[in-house]
Amino acid sequence: MNKNKIKVIAELCQNHKGDFKIVEEMVHAASEAGADAAKIQSIRSSDLTHRERFDTGSVDSEGKTTVKKRPYKDEYARLKPLDLSEDDHYKFIEICKKYSITPMTTIFNLSRIEFTKKAGFEVVKLSSFDCSAHFMIKEILKRNFKTIVISTGATFDEEIEETCKIMKAHEDFHLLHCVSIYPTRLEVAHLNRINYLKSLTKNVGISDHSDPEKTGLKLCISAVDVGATIIEKHFTILNKNETKDGVVSVNEKQLSDLVKLSNLSTADRKKYIKENIKEFEIMLGNEKRELSSEEFLNRDEVNEMIESAIRRHNRRSTIISSVLGWILIGGYSFGLFQAVQNV
Repeated sequence: MNKNKIKVIAELCQNHKGDFKIVEEMVHAASEAGADAAKIQSIRSSDLTHRERFDTGSVDSEGKTTVKKRPYKDEYARLKPLDLSEDDHYKFIEICKKYSITPMTTIFNLSRIEFTKKAGFEVVKLSSFDCSAHFMIKEILKRNFKTIVISTGATFDEEIEETCKIMKAHEDFHLLHCVSIYPTRLEVAHLNRINYLKSLTKNVGISDHSDPEKTGLKLCISAVDVGATIIEKHFTILNKNETKDGVVSVNEKQLSDLVKLSNLSTADRKKYIKENIKEFEIMLGNEKRELSSEEFLNRDEVNEMIESAIRRHNRRSTIISSVLGWILIGGYSFGLFQAVQNV
């Protein structure tokens, strides 16, 4: 990622609808707009786990949601057509090379770490909900990726600080301020969190989920003025009503504007903010903040997926260790038997 002073990541997410032809068109468009990196998500429908309490959800006596309703069958049916194959990952890297843009991916599952390295990705991201998955972070560190980016939405400060302790030896490690509300309203942006994150590591950016049709690029540009050096923004070339993430995604023109505006000189940026972003002070918020009820619900849902993935990983490791143990015992017994025969 070396085009711009302020790096811009075009997050393709599932806006490609599982069609690699659209992926290629998106990479080309992102490169033409001046983005530094294009990112896909290494997530598969088969990674989903069935958790009964999310099939029905839960509401308390006051009508407040306490468990999100997201039925397994419905979510699997939604994600299945959006899967990118392993071959698509290899092709994505080649397409990015063709259009001179850095290929990135978000790793959502322990089982995808080894493949991601094997495929040739050098720049990877962990989502907000994995910022506290310290076991997974340690596994990723073992693969020596060149750059690791971690979002911090729906994560407690002590979890972020522990992550930074684990990551301190990595030469190119970045934190992204994020509010895990989709779309993010400007009044809950808490851009001053960037200053808190900068006390933990010098490389800090923002993952922005605001609605560009309602609030433009205000959150991104304001984040740069506070100190962000990376902007991650969802990107689409389709009509925004065609995909789930369309509402928080910029189009080609908006992405191009984002690259230009985020790389204005300091004086020009401050002038632009003064003339165009009256909500700047509102967006600053607090360095320290409580998680919102919506973020708690999102955290609850995804953390159970993480814990389930770790349990599956541990079960596989136990099985493999047991099999290897029996093989070693068998080999030793056979060797002993041969030795006895030769005596």
